Amino acid sequence: MTLFNQLLIAMPGTPEMLLIVLAILVLFGGKKIPEFMRGLGKGMREFKDAKDNIKSELESGIKEKE
Repeated sequence: MTLFNQLLIAMPGTPEMLLIVLAILVLFGGKKIPEFMRGLGKGMREFKDAKDNIKSELESGIKEKE
């Protein structure tokens, strides 16, 4: 069995995803979810900005070395 097939078997399907969403609704409630998603988006944006910043610093360091 290849690694790709093992990953497909391990991925949650539609029923599992619905159960996860239902659990999130029960745990956080309908009013907290938008706030939670906003925070998640902000965190992802900050991570992407930091990644881009490191990438540009590495590229400028390589250009200076040449």
